Amino acid sequence: MAAPAPARDLRRYAWLSIAAAVATIALKTVAWRLTGSVGLLSDALESLVNLAAAVLALAMLSVALRPPDEDHAFGHGKAEYVASGAEGALILVAAAGIAWTAVGRLLDPQPLEKIGLGVLVSAAASAVNLAVARVLVGVGRRRRSIALEADGHHLMTDVWTSAGVIVGIGAVAVTGWPWLDPALALAVAAHIVWSGFRLIRRSWLGILDSALPAHDLEALGAVLARHSASSEVQFHAVRTRQAGARRFVSMHVLVPGAWSVSRGHALAEQIERDVREAIPSAAVDTHLEAIEDPASYEDQDLDRGLPGRSGSP
Repeated sequence: MAAPAPARDLRRYAWLSIAAAVATIALKTVAWRLTGSVGLLSDALESLVNLAAAVLALAMLSVALRPPDEDHAFGHGKAEYVASGAEGALILVAAAGIAWTAVGRLLDPQPLEKIGLGVLVSAAASAVNLAVARVLVGVGRRRRSIALEADGHHLMTDVWTSAGVIVGIGAVAVTGWPWLDPALALAVAAHIVWSGFRLIRRSWLGILDSALPAHDLEALGAVLARHSASSEVQFHAVRTRQAGARRFVSMHVLVPGAWSVSRGHALAEQIERDVREAIPSAAVDTHLEAIEDPASYEDQDLDRGLPGRSGSP
């Protein structure tokens, strides 16, 4: 898997998302004005949220670019979680606005106009979103940028929303039932609420220092298994976490106490290199301990030394 790119390389994709949002807002507004469809209006409102989210993603990617400093020794990578979490919240706000507008139109249905032209304009906007969403999701996954991936998923949600709205407008044209338009807008609101909650949950887990994904843990386990094939080497207190595109791995390496410092250090260096090769961009910390010393097994807890914790006096 390719190593994550610097944030400066990713900001151009945020600008692409901003450009797509501006273009789709214009197109969807034209489609709404042509038809008077509340479904298309809800679609245009969601594109406003897309624009706000893209601007926020650009800002947070710029923050993530800052190098570590005295107050942030582990860097600023978690700024990306701010962008994805805020994007989830904005999606919920958009859903509330869509539902409010749809309920009003459901109580007072209005006939639609120029349906064919409006659908064509909306479909053009959806094509723009689909193309940009695929780019953002792909780059976000390859470069491990949750901000870009969240932005891409949001745009993909917009594509499905637009598809549903177009289907609803077509149903109105065929059946002559204008209430189908706001009813579909309510269904769209419910759908994007779920998308918003998923983004917020993922961002929250990232802020809480979640462990690395399963495929990274499997790669780490393979490295440790290879080095512990001999009974001379063991590992414990293996911990992982992620902050945006960065991965952090720490562990205690237990070796025979009779080993020289140079031999133990050489092994630790090799383990760190192997882990970084298996998990690109990982920051790896190792701590050497004597395998036969009982004290080596009293420091596995994260809260060692705190009153009431295991291993505390």
